[in-house]
Amino acid sequence: MKTNLKNIIEKDGRSQKFIAAKVGISETAFSSLKNGKSIPSLPVAYKIAKLFGVAIEDIWYMEDPEK
Repeated sequence: MKTNLKNIIEKDGRSQKFIAAKVGISETAFSSLKNGKSIPSLPVAYKIAKLFGVAIEDIWYMEDPEK
């Protein structure tokens, strides 16, 4: 699973601490999501996508296996 979360955060300008608090997870957990080290639960992914006003698929996606 790949993520665009880091790019989305940079464009948004809100702090990692603020975003983590808004979605109800720790900064450490959010950092792992941002860096692609973990995959969020569906409720957390939904909250993050809603916060940024994008689809979940715009943040997390699968690499094309044929590439």
